[in-house]
Amino acid sequence: MDYAANLAMTLPELVLALGAIALMLVAAWGGPAATRAVSWTAVAVLAGACIALTGPASSGGSAFYGMYRADAFAAFAKVLIYAAAAVSIIMAPDFFKRTAGDNLRPEYPVLILLSACGMGIMVSASDLLMLYVGLELQSLAAYVLASFMRQDTRSAEAGLKYFVLGALASGILLYGISLVYGFTGSTLFDEVAGAYAAAPLTGNGKAIGLLFGLVFVFAGLAFKMSAVPFHMWTPDVYEGAPTPVTGFFASAPKVAAMALGVRVAVEAMGPAHDQWRQIVIFAALASILLGAVAAIGQQNIKRLLAYSSINNVGFALIGLAAGTPEGVASVMTYMAIYIVMTLGSFLVVLQMRDEDGQPVETIASLAGLSRSRPGLAAALAMFMFSLAGIPPLFGFYAKFAVFYAAVEAGLFPLAVVGIAMSVIGAYYYLRIVKTMYFDEPAAPYGRGDAVEGGLIAVAAVIISPLGYLLIPALTAWTLAAANSLF
Repeated sequence: MDYAANLAMTLPELVLALGAIALMLVAAWGGPAATRAVSWTAVAVLAGACIALTGPASSGGSAFYGMYRADAFAAFAKVLIYAAAAVSIIMAPDFFKRTAGDNLRPEYPVLILLSACGMGIMVSASDLLMLYVGLELQSLAAYVLASFMRQDTRSAEAGLKYFVLGALASGILLYGISLVYGFTGSTLFDEVAGAYAAAPLTGNGKAIGLLFGLVFVFAGLAFKMSAVPFHMWTPDVYEGAPTPVTGFFASAPKVAAMALGVRVAVEAMGPAHDQWRQIVIFAALASILLGAVAAIGQQNIKRLLAYSSINNVGFALIGLAAGTPEGVASVMTYMAIYIVMTLGSFLVVLQMRDEDGQPVETIASLAGLSRSRPGLAAALAMFMFSLAGIPPLFGFYAKFAVFYAAVEAGLFPLAVVGIAMSVIGAYYYLRIVKTMYFDEPAAPYGRGDAVEGGLIAVAAVIISPLGYLLIPALTAWTLAAANSLF
């Protein structure tokens, strides 16, 4: 084995791991005074990891005896993950300064880096045990991030719920992995796929074991995606965690979980397409429906965005159900546009502060925002319309891509039902716009942070009709990424 070539393919993870270790030492030595320096250095480390993707890390093939895969699909997912992680670091200092009395500690960006490293391993895993190691590295950092505000009981509760339910999901996934290994004799994706191809999933004990292994693996992955019926942790954790952490949870780990699910479905269990397609279609429709209906009665903006994330995962899964290169490309297109809309929405939530700088999370507090902060109201309206998939905003193209892929794969009924249920979800997005523009004004918000305002403006431009200019490049990139799996 050529260790130099293998290390070159894993260079992004090495950059993140070494950067996190070095910054952890700086944090231990410098204490809270080093927070700003550690945060901006962490952003630079993420940029360095992106640069490291330009070499063998995006086209080198398999490394470490086939356990790790450096291909265009992993590279595309990693770019999205690192960008979302960087924004999550940048948006944090002002929030913690106002909310917790300058209580942002330098461990926060270090935990983000470690989580991003785990997510990078997840999307490049071509072995079930490598998959599990990456997922646990991501999760362990996320548990701490959810409970980062130790004085806040809601944050502590969010971290505990996330940990308990995450441990349950990890157990389910590990049990599924053990079943697959027991009946195939391997944990490598290629060999697992060969076993599924050689054993029709009907009629005998081995077939039943393989089928149960498939079900448990997909159940564990569904938890990480927060797809129904494994969504129960999402609203409580999103509401209780600090808002920058919630924005992180709603973006980077979602991309990692979706990319991991796609790779497992296509590479490891591709021959069992008819079996896992049923699971994916159920999860997609159930997530769209529950995410739309449960959000209607929410009064807290972060809980509403939690159900919105469940709803959007359902739409992305429609592309996976197609099981074609075009379907996979539509999933990655959807996730790229989704993280821009979601991070933009959470940046607006960070601007929801009273005159004393304390966060306000009720939807009712948005009343009359169009008169007191017209620019902020316009940006939030754009994000809501885009999440609802209303043209001409870029979110419409995301939904069009997954529905088109489903129709091309012969899943016309699925596309019709998905389109019909998207109308339900549009209601609660429009309710927020109605509150901002037509209700009697509530108490005005305090002045926002300039960095947050700049990021909101960038996100609004991307999801505006100008975003359609990105379609040729985005289509070419996602198709190249998808084709690397087939």
